[in-house]
Amino acid sequence: MIRVFICDDHAIVRKGFQRIIQETAGMQVVGEASNGHEVLAEATTAEWDVLVLDMSLPCSSALEVIKAIRGLRPKLPILVLSVHPEEHYAIRLLKSGIAGYVHKEKAPDNLLEAIRKVVAGGKYVSADLAEKITLDLITPADTGRHNALSHREYSVLCMIGEGKSVTQIAAELNISVKTVSTYRSRMLEKMALTTTADLIRYAIENKLH
Repeated sequence: MIRVFICDDHAIVRKGFQRIIQETAGMQVVGEASNGHEVLAEATTAEWDVLVLDMSLPCSSALEVIKAIRGLRPKLPILVLSVHPEEHYAIRLLKSGIAGYVHKEKAPDNLLEAIRKVVAGGKYVSADLAEKITLDLITPADTGRHNALSHREYSVLCMIGEGKSVTQIAAELNISVKTVSTYRSRMLEKMALTTTADLIRYAIENKLH
């Protein structure tokens, strides 16, 4: 029996995934959480075979939760779900130690396959992303200035590229407007750019939106 723990801040999403899993022979949901703090509180004592983790969490970033889980349960497979395109985040998160990445729109069709694969010790990405990774290995792409950014800075850059305001970004990431402005200043410095318009242009030109 594969024991699954689900973390997503939307109760209706958790229930939807729970229904899909519970209706599948050989799997059961053994717990759920709405934020990273609840996951970490359970991780020290609970027995799971896989953690299904939403990338956009209140209070703490998915990357922070992943790092903490890696310290507590280094062998636990982590499967990240996200509304963001794979090419934006999946490779970064795979390097941080996750076992798989599933776009939420494709989750109803791919979630069970992804769970089975990562529990068996494999890595899960979509066929499209696997092809892109293979092509990049054959013909390495220009690394780009954005690879110097931290995960949170990169998230902010993508949101800026989507045309979101500082206030909108702060609300979505559950951080202050001042913190978003600090990230923006750091990005400008690291990427040798001058204005927010430069960041927007860069994000669009590099398809980070």
